[in-house]
Amino acid sequence: MILWKTVDIADNERALLFRRNRLVKVLEPGRHRMTRMAGKVRVETHDISNVVFESTKAKFLLHTHAQLLEPHVDHFELSDTQVGLFYRDGHLTDTLAPGAFLAVWKGVEKVRVDIVDISEAFAIDTKLVGMLAQNMKVGKSRSAVAAMHYVEVPDEHTGLLSVNGKLEKLLQPGNYGFWKYNRSVVVKLLDLRLQAIEVSGQEILTKDRVSLRINLSGSYRVTDPETVALKLNDYANFIYRELQLRLREAVGTKTLDALLEDKDSLNAALSDDIRSKLTEYGIEMISIGVKDIILPGDMKQILNQVVEAQKESEANLIKRREETQAMRSLHNTAKMMENNPTLLRLKELEALERVTSRIDRISVYGGLDAVLNDLVRLGPVKAAQ
Repeated sequence: MILWKTVDIADNERALLFRRNRLVKVLEPGRHRMTRMAGKVRVETHDISNVVFESTKAKFLLHTHAQLLEPHVDHFELSDTQVGLFYRDGHLTDTLAPGAFLAVWKGVEKVRVDIVDISEAFAIDTKLVGMLAQNMKVGKSRSAVAAMHYVEVPDEHTGLLSVNGKLEKLLQPGNYGFWKYNRSVVVKLLDLRLQAIEVSGQEILTKDRVSLRINLSGSYRVTDPETVALKLNDYANFIYRELQLRLREAVGTKTLDALLEDKDSLNAALSDDIRSKLTEYGIEMISIGVKDIILPGDMKQILNQVVEAQKESEANLIKRREETQAMRSLHNTAKMMENNPTLLRLKELEALERVTSRIDRISVYGGLDAVLNDLVRLGPVKAAQ
């Protein structure tokens, strides 16, 4: 029967010596010999390089054997309204949840736990937010993910902070952190930039029962984020639905001809109506307009025929007007030549010039006088004697 037990403890180890399942001593680095005659011996070895005293019975052992463990182990315990920030050698490495218990080995590293009361305040200091967010991004601390709600509010945006379902305040651009313990924290981002909206493919009947497909476009901007958050669940869908309804009302009261002749009146009617409605909900409608009015195939063909007939009528009218003007001019010219032989003779010579420019050869009988006087005669021919 072996009466002695030998145990070697490394420099990075501490051991708890149990005799008859009762803690009797903490063994430091070195070789230790223990007799078995006083009862069954058990040695529980711990690696202290991890600093944390990892044992399911750590809290119990510290309470029942404080004199044995206090020279070697330090501990921290939080209330239900406290959060702990665990530092090792000045570096934030972990976050302790409310009600947590932490035991650490002394003499390994410089350890401290900063305690934060979250019973009232839930916003995290800006400098601390940066450190916790960095730990979250690099995966250094999983507990930080569970402890903190982190949000970044970009430029031209605002954040709506709600705690336990109640809107607390608006967040300006920047980064923020809030303790999630004991409360529900939600941050909703609202875009304050100019945004576009399209209402496409709306099948609508006009007053004279013609089916049209209309595409509408507009732009808007959120001016009162708090009102939008309190009164509207989904403001984009709300604007789309209001534009859709206003468009149907405006088109249904006009005939097809009225719509095609004056689309601007439709835009004005929509704009005035929707602007007053959206202002109540903290939204400014910047612009709105009808992009396209698409006719059915048969109606398009009929309108094309109507337009074609109108254009032909206009062309005929212009043609008749020009012919009348030309006849009037000829009549005036004839009157002038009737009373002025010299002008008549000049017109004859002009006609002679045109004739001669189109022929290659002229046979002349009667000399030059016959060419000048008899070849072209605009006046009435006298009967032969």
